[in-house]
Amino acid sequence: MKIGLQTWGSHGDIRPFVALANGLHAAGHEVTLVVTCVDSDRYAALQASLPYALEVVASPVEPDRAALERWGAALVAERDTSKQMRWVIEQLLLPVEAEMYQASERLCANNDLVIGHYILHTVAIAAEKQGRPCVSVALAHGAVPSAFQPPLGVPNWGAFSNRLAWRLARWVLNRDFKRYADRLRAQQGLPPARDVIDTVWASPDLTLLACSPVLCTPRPDWPAHVRICGALDTPDSVAEGSVPEPLQDFLSAGAPPVYLTLGSMMSGSQEAQTLALLAEASRAASVRAIVQAPSGVPSGCANDGQLHFVSAAPHASVFPRCAAVLHHGGAGTSQAALRAGVPSVVLAYTAEQELWGRELQRLGVAGPPIARRSATVAKLAAALRQVTQSEPMRHNAQALGARLAGEDGVASAVGLIEETFAHRLARPVVGA
Repeated sequence: MKIGLQTWGSHGDIRPFVALANGLHAAGHEVTLVVTCVDSDRYAALQASLPYALEVVASPVEPDRAALERWGAALVAERDTSKQMRWVIEQLLLPVEAEMYQASERLCANNDLVIGHYILHTVAIAAEKQGRPCVSVALAHGAVPSAFQPPLGVPNWGAFSNRLAWRLARWVLNRDFKRYADRLRAQQGLPPARDVIDTVWASPDLTLLACSPVLCTPRPDWPAHVRICGALDTPDSVAEGSVPEPLQDFLSAGAPPVYLTLGSMMSGSQEAQTLALLAEASRAASVRAIVQAPSGVPSGCANDGQLHFVSAAPHASVFPRCAAVLHHGGAGTSQAALRAGVPSVVLAYTAEQELWGRELQRLGVAGPPIARRSATVAKLAAALRQVTQSEPMRHNAQALGARLAGEDGVASAVGLIEETFAHRLARPVVGA
């Protein structure tokens, strides 16, 4: 098949699509991947090295680091999940919607099948307009309604309460978000969508949940087109390179350190203050620590025997050599830490990240997630001491890591795509 993929967001939203594109290409399909990165142009450097077509569109969405800092601070301060999401869409998606939609139209015109990020409505609209089958890929399971789990940010008080909560959540989501898709649909001569979850974000053809079955089991009331494929991951070298020699030396020079990374959240969240918080918490907890600082070693800090700053590092190579990982609760980093067999501390910025933090807590490999807005040196130091000194957490993490090591989410996703679409798109052999 000729398959087009399109994604938008941070590194955590793009990396899974790079992995899936690799897997589809290896399975013999002709692949084109379109990416829009909100805060970086790093993917342009990959275009010559990948075995399939990569198109980088409108990246970075926001090149002004000061603007990202201001917006990140506002996101941290906002407690309302719907307002957080609306801010992200209005500030980081809608400004480049037209360019992304043009890319979506090209993908649909040139491919048999298109695959899009769950909340990237341009793909679904172009696919509907051109009559192309479409796959939606969600990176977290909290967006799929079920009586067995509440909406993001809502306590789980049982099935009856969850059903009522989802009815209210659907109303709020349709009120706040369906208008964005409906405006573009009207421009393309399409009627308004029936429901933002069922007919804008999810695909009735196939919706893949890129989550490990260890973290998420299928809910009995999910529709048949919603399938768990497992985490979509790719070799670190695709974007992060190898382990730098100074980091190799630090890892070998003492007890296993903790790794502190907030991923792309760092670029829009008062980086200097956050790095100081992480460094002080590590010293207060008396742990050796690797601190991921995208802009380099912050002012007033220096590498020494206890702290080592890196701009980036390959997580798959480094995490297994650590005692624990402090992270923001992103889907990819949460599963990477679990796959490495190490406990986590989750410093969450959004409700979705808190969801991953609670899942890790449920599995016994993390304490309760800490909201970034209320984080202090004392709270983080206590959490770091807990995860590095807890034998039950360490044993749980090692056991679950062994289970994840046997999973291949990319192969599972490729299999589900081929199973669902190959017979529908098969062309007759000439002369048969």
